[in-house]
Amino acid sequence: MDAPSASSSSTSGAPLHTVAVVGLGTMGAGIAEVLAVAGREVIGIDISERAAAHAVSALEASTARAVRRERLTEGERADALARFRTFTDLQAAADADLVIEVAPESYEIKQQIFRALDGIVRPDTILATGTNALSVTRLAAESARPERVLGLHFFNPAPAMKLVEVVSSVLTAPAAVATVTELAAALGKEPVAVGDRPGFVADGLLFGYLNQAAAMYEAKYASREDIDAAMRLGCGLPMGPLALLDLIGVDTARTVLDAMYAESRDRLHAPAPILKQLSEAGLTGRKAGRGFYTYAEPDSAEVVRDGLTPVEGARQVRGREVRAVGVAGSGTMASGIAEVFAKAGYDVVLAARSEEKAIAARTRIAKSLSRSVDKGRMTAESAAKTLDRITPSGSYEAFADVDLALEAVAEDLEVKRQLFATLDKICKPGAVLATTTSSLPVVACARATSRPGDVIGLHFFNPAPAMKLVEVVRTVLTTDEVHATARELCATIKKHPVDCGDRAGFIVNALLFPYLNNAIKMVQEHYASLDDIDAAMKLGGGYPMGPFELLDVVGLDVSLAIEKVLHREFREPGLAPAPLLEHLVAAGCLGRKTGRGFREYARR
Repeated sequence: MDAPSASSSSTSGAPLHTVAVVGLGTMGAGIAEVLAVAGREVIGIDISERAAAHAVSALEASTARAVRRERLTEGERADALARFRTFTDLQAAADADLVIEVAPESYEIKQQIFRALDGIVRPDTILATGTNALSVTRLAAESARPERVLGLHFFNPAPAMKLVEVVSSVLTAPAAVATVTELAAALGKEPVAVGDRPGFVADGLLFGYLNQAAAMYEAKYASREDIDAAMRLGCGLPMGPLALLDLIGVDTARTVLDAMYAESRDRLHAPAPILKQLSEAGLTGRKAGRGFYTYAEPDSAEVVRDGLTPVEGARQVRGREVRAVGVAGSGTMASGIAEVFAKAGYDVVLAARSEEKAIAARTRIAKSLSRSVDKGRMTAESAAKTLDRITPSGSYEAFADVDLALEAVAEDLEVKRQLFATLDKICKPGAVLATTTSSLPVVACARATSRPGDVIGLHFFNPAPAMKLVEVVRTVLTTDEVHATARELCATIKKHPVDCGDRAGFIVNALLFPYLNNAIKMVQEHYASLDDIDAAMKLGGGYPMGPFELLDVVGLDVSLAIEKVLHREFREPGLAPAPLLEHLVAAGCLGRKTGRGFREYARR
């Protein structure tokens, strides 16, 4: 392949009309596709002719799919294919208005490319690096024109993901940033302006979370399947963290985390040893056919069974029979759980500190069932039968004959301990006693009884009727029979159980709240705005809500309490609650419930 002649460069005068993409791996090929379909002349460059040919084939296949789905016409497809030319020599970039480098994450490789480009491109050509881990400033400083160097971080798969992080160094000219930002918008992307630090916004938050998930798995706290299911079902994420690490590449994740740790010295960014072990063994994820999971073949998305895959029906212990359920509490969680069990056919006693509170909770359930009828999710007859199964009571004495007593009272350890001591006296022998705590030690509740082996955690998620996840929290004293009972109950009420041990945060909160805390620190340090961070995580990470949207919904006081529990248990400096969060809580800015948190809300 020969370099294009000078006559092939753009003569339209349009800014950034001709773009060279250096490195035609998955990301480079995806960026080339975005540019070509959007009408730019694209010069694809890779030292591997095979990679270049694969990029052409990928563009042919993706545009053919777009035609079948009526997103492109045959003429538009032909034009896009004609705009994409591939070469193996950097000289092909001579007439480019913009060069986007997407080479492997290595300073040596990237610096070699940038030095070579200095002697090839025009003085006004913008040079962009696609790095998500290395210092843009360091790459710019070694360029002959540092003011024209910036970061342009697309997300994988580039044609589908809307986010593009435009990264400025202290050397970057504002005009170059403005020009590239305009290009990103013209490509149909959402550009977010960020400064130069490892991981930028999206990966800076994402990779800390992924690292903690890897460490959780390495500690054998929970299985890979349970960790991934917990984050998908508990947080609405498109993928679990371990599956995502396999997709990204375990080696890539390790490189990003190494760069983050080198700057932050936060131990939460120090790569979990298992990432090094898998990387050095060549088990780098999907691309290798094996990482945290095993795949049908390299580059396949199909997970196949291996020695770690749970065997269905392997549990030998049978659970206890449960016919009647007692739910203690009168709040949203208590009424939601009562509704779930009643829908599944259980007789439910809903007890609160007063009969008025219990009746009010049952009335809330009636309204919820009525909404389900209005939406066609259940019949009026079924809703009536469900409500008839729920008996309100102003005394816990009504739990005398229940087979399961489940508390959903205030998240206060002393309150819960007193309640468990009461349940111990009231409930019949053999009844399972459960707590819905999200952050307190289950064993402390168990020790308040004379039968700690009968106590287990069943952490439902709000709203309980809609959320499929239940974290089954077993203490060191919980019997096998009680654990089996809890899992069988989850199957009966059509919830997905995940097993975890009795430590702060369990799975979901232990992974979610450090991520939220790090987002607050980004704002506190004036690195990025609330809006940019929320946009980055929704568009770049596939999160259903940005971290600040979620914090305001959960409640800043609740979030602070959970972060304090995590910090107290794990003693990691990086888990210390961000001062900004503490200040907002002290000021009474607790989120949507008070009309103001990180944002202000219209009062109803």
